[in-house]
Amino acid sequence: MPVLECAVHWAAPADEPGMRALLDDGERDRYERFLRAEDKARFVTGRFLARTALAEVTGLDPGAIRFTTDCPHCGGTHGKPRLPGAGVDFSLSHSGDRVVLVLAEGAEVGVDVERESDRDIDRLAEMVLTAPERATLAAMADRKRGFHRYWSRKEALLKATGHGLAAPMTAIRVSGPDEPAEVLAWDGEAAVSPVRLADLTPGSGYAAAAAVLTGRPLKITEVTC
Repeated sequence: MPVLECAVHWAAPADEPGMRALLDDGERDRYERFLRAEDKARFVTGRFLARTALAEVTGLDPGAIRFTTDCPHCGGTHGKPRLPGAGVDFSLSHSGDRVVLVLAEGAEVGVDVERESDRDIDRLAEMVLTAPERATLAAMADRKRGFHRYWSRKEALLKATGHGLAAPMTAIRVSGPDEPAEVLAWDGEAAVSPVRLADLTPGSGYAAAAAVLTGRPLKITEVTC
């Protein structure tokens, strides 16, 4: 079975005039509504990454690229950005000083990056993890790292399907944080198959994963922009 190539682009948040120049009117309005400079930088960097990477793949002028955000499930406008008419799907995520884009041709993709924090892991684990996953997490020495790896895998998967947080993470069971990323079980109407998961390398203090709705083996190439 031929491999499916996924390109992963990492960048640090920046907010330069040339980057803002590529935003469309709706994106500029959204940019202006952000109150914090760091939120503005993460947003504009993500859209700049998406346009420049898609331009390389499609041959389109990055300044002419326009995205739609239609939800595939309810028809609302809160879905992930897509490039109409292209056979390339992409997904964006950001956390802290990491911005990441993943794209692939011929398959739906999702990506998530999470900065490890000292939030209430026990409380969140009840909302995010299955009972077997909570047991695995409880036995780990580095529970912070383990929880965020679980979280990033599930978030990436739900972004690939377009459900986002509308579908329960507790319906999904994935492999342990120290094992290769894999979906072990998925209950409920949101479940899809086949799917591939892959952990990414965001650097110390972060967890990140990509999900691709395919049965083909993945070839992940990560680059820093």
